[in-house]
Amino acid sequence: MPITKPIKKRIQALKNEYDKLRKSKESLLVLIDEAEIPESVYNSNAIENSTLTLKETEKILLEMEVSRDVSVREVFEAKNLFRVINYIRDKSKEKEIDKELILLLHQMLIGGINDEFAGRFRKPGEYVRVGTHIAPAPEKVESMINTTLDEYKGDVEKYFGDKITKFHLDFETIHPFCDGNGRIGRVLMNYQLLRAGFPMIIIRDKEKQKYYQAFPDYRHSQSTKLMEKVLVLALMESLHKRIAYLKGETIIKLSEYVKQQTKSAPAILNAARRQNIPAFREKGVWKIGIEHGKK
Repeated sequence: MPITKPIKKRIQALKNEYDKLRKSKESLLVLIDEAEIPESVYNSNAIENSTLTLKETEKILLEMEVSRDVSVREVFEAKNLFRVINYIRDKSKEKEIDKELILLLHQMLIGGINDEFAGRFRKPGEYVRVGTHIAPAPEKVESMINTTLDEYKGDVEKYFGDKITKFHLDFETIHPFCDGNGRIGRVLMNYQLLRAGFPMIIIRDKEKQKYYQAFPDYRHSQSTKLMEKVLVLALMESLHKRIAYLKGETIIKLSEYVKQQTKSAPAILNAARRQNIPAFREKGVWKIGIEHGKK
């Protein structure tokens, strides 16, 4: 799903509705964001192979006891990422993304986990590999990050989705840190969306195969199409969710909604995944908003 003109029109229509409805209801949006952060933390860490479940993540963030022994590192990863996501919600209103911000977010994320690497780019001799991809030499990292930032800020006419997609692909290709690259990259994607007036998105662990495939597609053929699809679907889902709540619709499970429809359950689920209906997920469960009295 490349970001075609029809897709841009769909996103703009959703944003127009979102902007209209959000007036005088910012407190509701804050509640939605706060309720969603544990899910965002869980998915981003799970993509990096954290063993924590969503329920365990929620308990850790609420300072509750977890029923099994979990590593201290995974506890810190959850708490630190929670703090970073909370931080960018307000910080995004103040300044554009820059190198200093990236380093600060990394310090917040990795501090207490590995202080030797926290808040700095890779030094000479520090090489990293992601699958078969060997990231650029440490000596090239800072200049490549500067170039990526300059390109992102400089092309003011380029569509926001294209810019964010390319920045994320470039950032993860550079892999500037010894640890935490994926989580910081996804945080930066949300920072950029917030700056553009959109809500944050969740890239889900269950869909990481497509997300991961987007990187070799870009490195080998400069194709951004798969990452564009990941971004577009996640963004439309986030907008659909917030619009449903802002309109005061009744939120029901998609499985309940299916019973009221003539189409089959697989067809409706497929429509939800493609965002052809205004469905969204909460704690991994597909839901949809319906007007009061209508099903």
